[in-house]
Amino acid sequence: MKQIQFNYESDAQLLKDLKKIKQWCNASITSKVLFQIYTETLNHSKIQDICQMIEKKMPEAIYMGCSTNGNIVMGEYNGAPIAIICTIFEYPSTKIELFQYVLNDESETEVTTNFLEVVKDRKWVKAIMLNATIRGLSMTKFCEDLSKLPEGIGIFGGGAFSKDIIEDEAFVFSSSGGLSDHAVVFALIGGEDYYVKTTYITGWKPLGRELHVTKADRNILYELDGKPAYDTYYKYLNIKNDDNFFLHTLEFPFFYEHKDINILRAPTASNEDGSLTMTADMEENVKARIAYGDPETILDSVYEGATDFREFVPKIITVFSCAARRSFWGSDEVGKETLPFQSLAPTSGFYTSGEFLRNGNDVIQHNVTLVIGVHREGIPEENNLPVVQRDIEEFSGKVSMINRLATFIQVATEELEEANERLKRAAITDSLTGLYNRGEIQKYISEKAYELEQDEGLSGNKAGAALIMLDIDYFKRINDTYGHKEGDIVLQMLAKMLRTVVSQESVDSVIGRWGGEEFMVLLPSG
Repeated sequence: MKQIQFNYESDAQLLKDLKKIKQWCNASITSKVLFQIYTETLNHSKIQDICQMIEKKMPEAIYMGCSTNGNIVMGEYNGAPIAIICTIFEYPSTKIELFQYVLNDESETEVTTNFLEVVKDRKWVKAIMLNATIRGLSMTKFCEDLSKLPEGIGIFGGGAFSKDIIEDEAFVFSSSGGLSDHAVVFALIGGEDYYVKTTYITGWKPLGRELHVTKADRNILYELDGKPAYDTYYKYLNIKNDDNFFLHTLEFPFFYEHKDINILRAPTASNEDGSLTMTADMEENVKARIAYGDPETILDSVYEGATDFREFVPKIITVFSCAARRSFWGSDEVGKETLPFQSLAPTSGFYTSGEFLRNGNDVIQHNVTLVIGVHREGIPEENNLPVVQRDIEEFSGKVSMINRLATFIQVATEELEEANERLKRAAITDSLTGLYNRGEIQKYISEKAYELEQDEGLSGNKAGAALIMLDIDYFKRINDTYGHKEGDIVLQMLAKMLRTVVSQESVDSVIGRWGGEEFMVLLPSG
């Protein structure tokens, strides 16, 4: 497996590059040739011209590509409008096929149904790499359907984008279906000598308090904590509901747990009713927090991820990185999180509008995430493991400020949460004994009485519970004889004894100090 990465400079230069590639293929063992073309420019005719030159000079080759928010060549963003990545597969057993489908809300089910049958008939498939136009679409059903693909097949890819992140126009193209602004391209790769491994990296950390998603429908987030979702961005970040809303919120996604992993979800627009249009669906009743990138966490995660790939000994690495990450780092420093992979193998990719990765059996659409796919043909040389290069982090400018502010906000948030927990406990706890205070034990008694009344009304069965009230006889004598300090100790020891004895009877029991030397114990039925 060999890869040649270069920028498009002119038609004449491209023809020279294609001639060199063809000469190399003719002089070596070659099974398949795949061109991946990534373009910041939305010039359809230029892309079509490039594709036609490839078809003419190398008719045996196949190609795929998309519009992007930036291109990654040799492990870093290079600023060139068009990048061309040529991968030459060398093992005769390696196979690769491209399939392109029209993708919109109406065609999604038909697309995935057809594609599942395609893969079913190709037992050799080990990896599926995809490019898709996803802006304005809910991709949840699409991902759920792809999750039905046979176990063990790696699935990864990215959403097409544009250089201007507030531009909706984007397109994909391939030798299988031409150029389209509503389509998905799948590359099926496999064979007995082909190997692939994938991972994802975020590095974004939750900040501030938890927010309860109280109303959501597919990719429309209506309410957080019962209030319009937009209010959160205005209240905490002073982001206005205008044409620049997407630009200003891109680096502030929501952080929450989905299918047993932590993922990020970013808004693309704020609507007149205060709802937010998200890049992907969010479920109701989850707890989410606004998140922000932490440079040290990101680079630690990158180094850990790259190190995990050492023994795999990749020959090429494909990167799908969210445009928000480029916005976060800035074009000058964004290479810090991709260059470590270049030290393992030639690394290329693009900045996306969303990332896709199969985790276990679940295909998940990510946001603000770095998705990595590493490829290899043949068995690696165990004594020739690559070394991950890691520079000492020297943050400057915007990123340096972000690093310090993120640390400050995180520590301040943790301190506030601890203080709030202490206040909550103080509001319901008797300060002397540590048991519930009168107001809290009264609440439990009232709730239990209502519960029993409802159960009896619904089933006709008489359920029950035990309520025990006890006090200390002649407690005043203890205070008068030995002092109030000793009296306090007696109350504390009785509380400790009650916790020990009652907990042995039932873990669901509730104990409270009713007042003075009086205590109340509520035991559940049975």
